[in-house]
Amino acid sequence: MSQENVPAQPPTGVGLEGLRTAAAGCRACELWQGTTQTVFGEGPETARIVFVGEQPGDQEDRKGEPFVGPAGRLLDRALGDAGIDRRDAYITNAVKHFRFTQKGKRRIHQTPGPEHLRACRPWLEAEFAVLQPEVVVCLGATAAKALISPTFRITKDRGQLLPWTPPGVARAEAGDDRPADDDEDAPHQTWMLATTHPSAILRTPDEAREAAYEALVADLRVVAHALA
Repeated sequence: MSQENVPAQPPTGVGLEGLRTAAAGCRACELWQGTTQTVFGEGPETARIVFVGEQPGDQEDRKGEPFVGPAGRLLDRALGDAGIDRRDAYITNAVKHFRFTQKGKRRIHQTPGPEHLRACRPWLEAEFAVLQPEVVVCLGATAAKALISPTFRITKDRGQLLPWTPPGVARAEAGDDRPADDDEDAPHQTWMLATTHPSAILRTPDEAREAAYEALVADLRVVAHALA
């Protein structure tokens, strides 16, 4: 297993279930210490859309599933309002362990650092290589900065479909020995869109929360239209 703060080394050719099993024992960074478990992505290998959040929260860490707490319930509602079935999507996080500080009995969320994103990135790349999604949605600034650009700003560039090549897919293509003119099974164009993380909406003051929620739904409708 990888040493601390060294990029993880996922197995290849094992599918999502094999990756999930391998990730359960990941020690690529120190975040595994004090957490309940690795929280890997969930959804079908046939998913056309992948949602990438920042990291699991307290309830996700306890249950071992992504987006099952308050933010996950808000995301479910927004997906329904946008016409997207969560069962058709794959949902994961840029970092697979919960980073927190302990305050009494409470575990308070801490944003993962660049070293945690680097250590965990190979898992995300491995997920992309298996899924080869049509659309990737970054939920929040951490995911957008990790996958699009460190200078990306949700407030400025949210809701826009951008052409994008998933890093795991790009690496797989580099080793592809098919003839250049062989278009059979050629990878399709992947699109990227960034929007607000549902947890940010939950933190929005009451008087502005409904507008923030509707903005999230509007962004998700862009995705639904692209998949239609």
